[in-house]
Amino acid sequence: MRYLFLLLITILTSCQDDGLTPPKPSGSGATVIVESFTNIPSMEEMVVYQVNMRAMSTVGTFKGVQGRLDNIEEMGANVIWLMPIFPVGIEKGINSPYAPKDYVAVGSEYGTLDDLIRLVNDAHSRDIAVILDWVGNHTSWDHDWVTNHPDWYAKDSNGNMIPPPGTNWTDVVELDFTNADLRAEMISSMQFWLDDAGIDGFRCDAADFLPTSFWTQALNELNASSDKDLIWLAEGGETSNFTAGFEMNYAWNFNSAIRNVFSEGSSALSIINTHNQEYASIPSGGEKLRYITNHDVYAWESSVVDDFGTQGSLTAFVITAYLGGVPLIYDGQEVARPNTINFLINDPIDWSQNASIYNGYAEVMSARKELSAVQNGDMTSYSTTDVVIFTRSNSQQEVLVIANVRANQEGITIPTEVAGDWTSAISNESVNLSGELTLDSYEYLILKR
Repeated sequence: MRYLFLLLITILTSCQDDGLTPPKPSGSGATVIVESFTNIPSMEEMVVYQVNMRAMSTVGTFKGVQGRLDNIEEMGANVIWLMPIFPVGIEKGINSPYAPKDYVAVGSEYGTLDDLIRLVNDAHSRDIAVILDWVGNHTSWDHDWVTNHPDWYAKDSNGNMIPPPGTNWTDVVELDFTNADLRAEMISSMQFWLDDAGIDGFRCDAADFLPTSFWTQALNELNASSDKDLIWLAEGGETSNFTAGFEMNYAWNFNSAIRNVFSEGSSALSIINTHNQEYASIPSGGEKLRYITNHDVYAWESSVVDDFGTQGSLTAFVITAYLGGVPLIYDGQEVARPNTINFLINDPIDWSQNASIYNGYAEVMSARKELSAVQNGDMTSYSTTDVVIFTRSNSQQEVLVIANVRANQEGITIPTEVAGDWTSAISNESVNLSGELTLDSYEYLILKR
């Protein structure tokens, strides 16, 4: 789990003369106009890029992210998830962005509200939506609410405010969502970002820690207030996430399975089995967020190189992005950063490393964008212990992915069902599959017909 005046008059006058509603500047002292945007990608098309601003650039700001929008676009992403942008609490703090001190302010380390709006407008001009990481379960110990609204916080039997139960998150204090006033204020705070910064939805941190009734209330009210099809991602694993209105939640089991296959030598069949189990456990129309890493894994557990090897990290991502679900890319994985990324400090990525991996991501995601069967086709697996083999097919197209999950050569017998002529989705070269096929270390094929 664990952020020109005459021209304006001309524009406004023109809009009014045309009978249109003119754009308006954001509130809270912002001077930049929030430009209209409603082109939210469908769940089938969605690719999410997670931004840790402290790692994205040497400056660690919104402007630093804006300077890499070309690269984010090259990764095939049409949604940017900004990790928390709020001021970070100091009291008992560890400099975690997940210790919000003010829900309706921008942390000065990231820039200003105007800077955020510029970033959002620029992303929108590229048809990329932007969602915020919403930390609703708890605040920092120096949030104004601690003093002004102590009744909004959970307490122990002695009446003392407490960190979230069952955690070691001593830098934050638990909120009490039985309080109706707290609920109303939290929803109002979320509304602020939709209205005043043009945000397109939320990734909701520790969603399972909050009552489903709150999420149902919040999502219903915020969806009703917006002309957009807002994006709702729960950091959760409960069916109740979907009951509350979330469109997707975390594929924790899939992440564990694919890491174990590459790092522990588990059978590649477990990837397919976990995929099927996860989708069998959620309502029709719901999606799982599929990833090989994220900010928590990369910070506290291991890098993608630790888990998959440098070349293997690209192969693992191919499987993850093509098998099903909504793919996630966390900044740094596309250059296979070999060491961990600590989001408690400024820890900028060296974007010059592992250019071949970056180019591989760009090729794989460029191809994926043009493959309708990957977005909405049925999956059939022919996998073996050491090689992932599956097709995605719809009425227009069949896509075949073959991926060696081992660091050594592996041979397979081509299943009869996938034998024959194909075209490489990467190079457009013709490929004929029959008999035996030998795959080099971490080699993958993406074919279409």
